[in-house]
Amino acid sequence: MQKRTMIMLGLVLALTVLLVGATSVFAQSGDCTDCHNDTTVITGKKTATDESMHGMGESYVRGTRNSCVGCHSGGGFSDMVAAGLAPNELETGDPDPTRQDCRACHQVHVTYTAADWALETTDPVAFYAFEGVTYDGGKGNLCASCHQPRRGIAEVDADGNIEVTSTHWGPHHGGQGAMLLGIAGAGDVEGAPGAHATMVADTCVTCHLGEGADHTFEPAMASCTGCHADAESFDINGVQTEVQAMLDELGEKLIAAGLLDEEGHPAVMVMPADQANALWNWIFIAHEDGSLGVHNPAYTKALLEASLAVFP
Repeated sequence: MQKRTMIMLGLVLALTVLLVGATSVFAQSGDCTDCHNDTTVITGKKTATDESMHGMGESYVRGTRNSCVGCHSGGGFSDMVAAGLAPNELETGDPDPTRQDCRACHQVHVTYTAADWALETTDPVAFYAFEGVTYDGGKGNLCASCHQPRRGIAEVDADGNIEVTSTHWGPHHGGQGAMLLGIAGAGDVEGAPGAHATMVADTCVTCHLGEGADHTFEPAMASCTGCHADAESFDINGVQTEVQAMLDELGEKLIAAGLLDEEGHPAVMVMPADQANALWNWIFIAHEDGSLGVHNPAYTKALLEASLAVFP
């Protein structure tokens, strides 16, 4: 009986120490109610995120692969940032991948205060597929950590050809950062950073969250009217209409030449370099960037003009 009493006293003492320690941590760190309170500071943002492609897409399942984990798994992204690595430097996948949720982008449960909404990183991003190219767009650097191409187009072989190696050939789905900087297109087209890279503070975050921090990540028209006062849509000066028309024309020519199928997949074959360049540019603009010229109007149109010139 005495032994049992001593054990119970020991357990009570240990629990007391743990509780006192926990209380001390929270007292030093802050107040959980900064975030966990009766407002929608968490639930509102979570609801919006759940409606976004980051929140409801199925690509997170690819996070089990080491070559995909840094960007396709939310937990993998956090680990990558903490380790100071690039997406191509990860050696193991995530056995339990997550979507890109609050914890992927924010420093959740570090200080237990509203300071935990700070972004995981805002460091400039060295593009791993393009030596010497760095994206430095403020808070948008978080986005550019993954919204960068995985590869540039292959070198031309001795016969003047380029091989299209798969139906998923191209720069991959993160081309927006490169388009903003005016790089990653194919052929002899000189590019330069667009105004959204040089004149918009915090780049991606300013346009895709806006002053209200909209976590659907849909671009905010109100962010445009600060510079484009009379704009009523994203088709400013008809750029999107013009680019869509050029994409449609180029797509038809690529299909007619047997380089592209009706579903938008490239033909796996060896083709002349100028045709491969045109195919690459169509994929880059139509599928990977997706802004219809908004991110960099001049560079987008220059790539399409050069590509259309390949097919008389």
